[in-house]
Amino acid sequence: MILSAGTGMISFIGCSKTSEDKLAGNTPCDTTSVKYSTDVLPILQAYCYSCHANGNTANSGGISLEGYATAKAYADNGYLSGNISHAPGYIGMPYGKPKLPDCEVNTVVAWVNQGALNN
Repeated sequence: MILSAGTGMISFIGCSKTSEDKLAGNTPCDTTSVKYSTDVLPILQAYCYSCHANGNTANSGGISLEGYATAKAYADNGYLSGNISHAPGYIGMPYGKPKLPDCEVNTVVAWVNQGALNN
């Protein structure tokens, strides 16, 4: 009986948010070193390009996020971070849709804060 209780205690002590994420198949959101090509670009393609790329910008104020140079321009002027984080004074994006998941928002904001490098 004592051995059983001790084993249960060890299992309880070993449980953490990280191990919970691993068990659930979730990948923790790591924003310590964000790269444009592997982290930010897929987010822009998935959530932004339908209105802000491929020549489809007529109903989006003519704003294109296609390609590094244009994404960098909007990163540098604060527009990208402000809009995707739904900050006061900005138009929440994607327009008319729910806010992006926190990990995606945090990834883009971290990229901007890390200098919006073309990496």
